[in-house]
Amino acid sequence: MGSGQVTFALALVASLAMAGPALAQPQEIGRFGDWTAFTDGSGPKKICFIGSSPKKAEGAYTARGQTYMLITHRPAEKAVGEVSVEAGYAYKAGSDVAADIDGKSFKLFTQGGNAWAQNAQADRALVQALRAGKQLVVKGTSSRGTLTTDTYSLTGFTAAYDAITKACAVN
Repeated sequence: MGSGQVTFALALVASLAMAGPALAQPQEIGRFGDWTAFTDGSGPKKICFIGSSPKKAEGAYTARGQTYMLITHRPAEKAVGEVSVEAGYAYKAGSDVAADIDGKSFKLFTQGGNAWAQNAQADRALVQALRAGKQLVVKGTSSRGTLTTDTYSLTGFTAAYDAITKACAVN
């Protein structure tokens, strides 16, 4: 595991532990290129997710928290392939995040330090592009007006996504 993956895994486990007991001990399914797959819980409360941290993070900031992207299956809530981005800072209120996958553009809405697709249909379109893509570039603006550009590798995305789809038995 490279240092970026170790940092990502530790930050992810710490942030999920803070989310409450239902997400306190995720189990790693495996590492697939630049993406790591996890499950948490069992039975109807089981969730499955993949995540990665950016290969390159750019911006004129002095401090920034952990940055990563997650794609989550929560079968009990009928949520499949929900895309979210953790910025490592609070986004500018009312701003959008631009996501570019090999020239295909998507817009994510923001709240606090997170960004999401507009709805389940947008999640599906994003996941389809992520599965086919090579690189994702995420651009956002902090509450202080700082523009950031995060570049993610999509190497291993499809294998990781397929692993959580199997683990959570979703179609």
